[in-house]
Amino acid sequence: MSMISGLSDQVDDLVEASKTYDTLESIIDFDVANDMVKTPGSHSRNLRRVRQGLDLIRALFEQFLSTDDYSLREAASTAYAQVCAPYHSWTIRTAVAAGMYALPSRDQLLVNLEETHQSAEKKMKRYIRASRPVIEYIDKLYLSRSITLDW
Repeated sequence: MSMISGLSDQVDDLVEASKTYDTLESIIDFDVANDMVKTPGSHSRNLRRVRQGLDLIRALFEQFLSTDDYSLREAASTAYAQVCAPYHSWTIRTAVAAGMYALPSRDQLLVNLEETHQSAEKKMKRYIRASRPVIEYIDKLYLSRSITLDW
């Protein structure tokens, strides 16, 4: 399963959870009360993974925008190393590293997205600005319940 389809599954789970729970706080509170926060498949764990995905995309965009000389593979590798690698096993880190070689070039990505450098930069900067408060909010939900963020 690719990282993107895995993230999509996590988002789908949270959309389904929204039919039962009114807020993210109530999702986490339910899982805390039932000692399920870090249990595979729990809504709290899925929220943590969605948060990590948001942060990975933010870091990728920051790396992508940091220089015109940076290849997409280099930007993605750096972003992954910062955001996800510390929580993944050696096997997953190795598979991700191998998968980085399948990424298109920077220019080919823009062609595939039907974007110019200028339009992509504008959208990436907008995402970076918008994602930071969302990521911080999710982190505060866990920290306010004495749940560490190192998982």
